[in-house]
Amino acid sequence: MAVVNEGALKKMLKQYKYRDLTVREITNVISQYKDLKPVMDAYVFNDGSTRDLMSLTGTVPVSYRGNVYNIPVCLWLLDTYPYNPPICFVKPTSAMMIKTGKHIDANGKIYLPYLHEWKHPQSDLYGLIQVMIVVFGEEPPVFSRPTTQAPYQAFQAAGPPNPSYMPGMPAVSPYGPNQNPGGYPAYQYPGGNSYPATAGTAHYPTQTPVSTVGPSRDGTIGEDTIRASLISAVSDKLRWRMKEEMDRAQAELDALKRTEEDLKKGHQKLEDMVSRLDQEVTEVDRNIELLKRKDEELSEALEKMENQSENNDIDDVIVPTAPLYKQILNLYAEENAIEDTIFYLGEALRRGVIDLEVFLKHVRLLSRKQFQLRALMQKARKTAGLSDLY
Repeated sequence: MAVVNEGALKKMLKQYKYRDLTVREITNVISQYKDLKPVMDAYVFNDGSTRDLMSLTGTVPVSYRGNVYNIPVCLWLLDTYPYNPPICFVKPTSAMMIKTGKHIDANGKIYLPYLHEWKHPQSDLYGLIQVMIVVFGEEPPVFSRPTTQAPYQAFQAAGPPNPSYMPGMPAVSPYGPNQNPGGYPAYQYPGGNSYPATAGTAHYPTQTPVSTVGPSRDGTIGEDTIRASLISAVSDKLRWRMKEEMDRAQAELDALKRTEEDLKKGHQKLEDMVSRLDQEVTEVDRNIELLKRKDEELSEALEKMENQSENNDIDDVIVPTAPLYKQILNLYAEENAIEDTIFYLGEALRRGVIDLEVFLKHVRLLSRKQFQLRALMQKARKTAGLSDLY
């Protein structure tokens, strides 16, 4: 079989809600079971509605009493897959008959605990097929049709053979009750290991379908079969509607819980913001009081200084804390005075107020004095532990 292109599968499954998950599982299954192939076709439900669905149609290998047989199956995937289980059927050929039992009803519908307890992502197609192979290996779902037996006739479903699996089955479709097996198309299966005939060493014993769940020998359907089919259809529809309501209520409850959590987080954030704002207001009030006190102190100091400014001597305002510092201050002031004198002598020479000889004479005397002052000031600063100025 040719390798299925994922792009083509995605186009076929464009209406599926979880397309990528479905494509991934289909690709994985058909890579393991080459006889299964994806088919897109119309599926008919019990209420007569139809919908285009993807099915995996073909055969799966089943080991029974030392031999391997290819069991024909059809797995329908709803557009809500993988969050709803597949709808599974055994599709016997004209040479086979369905063997009703614990897991198969008269229409070939498959009932398994794996389907009943389906839950994504723990459940998947590959695991379902593995379970089917094990179950069919213990209880074959088909047997060879006797040569005198009339051709197989399809009829309405009589309900699952094992009621314990029924509660989970309505969840397979989000838009209607469980399906009529007549809704899927016929499929020609590839050649291979056929089913043993009654005349040979058959491992599937020849068996006539039980009349209580199938048509009578004259081709009519019994009253009990009709009643069982109606009860099954009504039960499936009621279970589906009940589950739909429960799912809707659960979704609303989950949304309310998420809203409650968001509101609690928002409330906590608001409380934290209010607490921080209260702390900042308290800090601002404290700073305002401090600034007011400092302002009053400055105002008092300014008023005091204004009252005393007329009697203040600049030499009395600045008083060094030690005699050494006073000496440094005086030396620095005298040295800067000499610097200013030399500057103005230069200006006088430039303007012609004094001649060059007078300028040089005074500059020489002032420079000698300035040098002595700087040397003494440097020594005093070193004694006081201050850095050098020059």
